[in-house]
Amino acid sequence: MSSRQSHLGGRGSARPYAGRVTSVTDTVRRVLGGVTGYEAGLDALTVAPAGDVDPALVAALRQAFATLFQAGWQPVELHRVVGRRGQPGYARLVTDGVAAYLRGFAGRPVDPRWPAQASALGARLWWRGDETYLAEAAGRWRVDRVALLDAVLGLLGVLSRLPPIEILMPPPGIPAAPARTHGIDDRLLERVRALLAKAESTDFPAEAEAYAGKAQELIARHRLAEALAGGAVEVLPLARRVGVDHPYEDEKAALLDAVARANRCATVWSPDLGFTTVFGFDADIDAVELLYTSLLVQANRAMAGAEPAGGKAGRARLKAFRRSFLIAYGVRIGERLDAATAGALDEARDAADLLPVLASREAQVRETVRRVFPQTIRSRGGRVASREGWDSGRAAADRAALPHR
Repeated sequence: MSSRQSHLGGRGSARPYAGRVTSVTDTVRRVLGGVTGYEAGLDALTVAPAGDVDPALVAALRQAFATLFQAGWQPVELHRVVGRRGQPGYARLVTDGVAAYLRGFAGRPVDPRWPAQASALGARLWWRGDETYLAEAAGRWRVDRVALLDAVLGLLGVLSRLPPIEILMPPPGIPAAPARTHGIDDRLLERVRALLAKAESTDFPAEAEAYAGKAQELIARHRLAEALAGGAVEVLPLARRVGVDHPYEDEKAALLDAVARANRCATVWSPDLGFTTVFGFDADIDAVELLYTSLLVQANRAMAGAEPAGGKAGRARLKAFRRSFLIAYGVRIGERLDAATAGALDEARDAADLLPVLASREAQVRETVRRVFPQTIRSRGGRVASREGWDSGRAAADRAALPHR
């Protein structure tokens, strides 16, 4: 605060201060636009008075966050993509940016998923004010000022290159949509998670099968009951973005697609942004997320136990093995899930009533995908370069804990 006061001076000082902030803003704009080199811009910010630089940089961050949040990005998604593209310090700045952004909507309509995501990130207002934020952050994170300015300028560069994406939940300030209906309730979700955790942790295939089967049975009962319940409240196809981590992102996205199709959902994979958009009804998407996570854990564990020895000489072989393993695993899981889905429908007592309802829901999902993504490219399947990996992947998929219904 003292630094800012010393630059403000006495009467009439507000005008030159605003001019200096503008010059800092211009420097940032020129760096982001490629007119000024990054190092030259960072040097200019480093030697400029903190009282001029800090408010301008904080304002630039706030504007960048506001622009992206209004353009479809959600807090957890922005935090994740920035963490993938930048340095660890970038993600901390995003967390604080989320807290600062939501502060501006106190008392105004905010979809409850925004504060829920902020809470999941641990976003809170820990600093005294925006004018002291960078100084306090440097002390809190034990970094010098130059390193912090580097992180801020680097983050602004990452944010400036992110495109607008589909708006899947209302941005703050816009009245929230009517309450979503018929998702899997929290108590059922906890029961399913607990069962899947037991399936993942046991070394006995029969026991894992029993736990996973019970989990899917709970999900299936809820989903079929929901479909037959009809429309006291209209349920619309929704969409949710699911992060797909590297390495072997394409193969993992293919596994997610197989799980989604078996649960009457559709997916669109965005490899440049590292997420898949899953379209479907709430209960179906809940099931997809739970099963995909469980199957991926099982795949990684099985792959680690079956892969050949690595080392420099075997690095290419190991990579080919892992990619082929995951391709085969996803293909075989898809086959098993499709069979399980068909079997569950055959056993349903009200199948005659259920089929038209399911067909209508699938048509709504397809129409939503076409509306949100009018142009998509069907991706080609991965290349299998290791017969050893393919065989191991199919065998692991056969052993994976899957619902028996």
